[in-house]
Amino acid sequence: MTNKDDFLYVYRPYHGEVKPENLAFNANLQEFAQRVGYICGLETNGKIGSDEAYQQIKEVWQELKSSKEQLGIGKDKGDSPEEQKP
Repeated sequence: MTNKDDFLYVYRPYHGEVKPENLAFNANLQEFAQRVGYICGLETNGKIGSDEAYQQIKEVWQELKSSKEQLGIGKDKGDSPEEQKP
């Protein structure tokens, strides 16, 4: 028999460049997707209203965006404007 948490909190392996910040962001991204799925399910089944669902998804998105900025994901060290001046 499988573990209930394995069913409820599915984890997919990471296939990108193995760096601590990438692994942390991948975990955050999977948690974001899981939470949005639950919110959508609650809204679809009438447990919460569409406005509340929108606000909750917006909050979760802001958390994900903040974690991306804190981890420095997507920032190439050679792409800063100061380094590109002639």
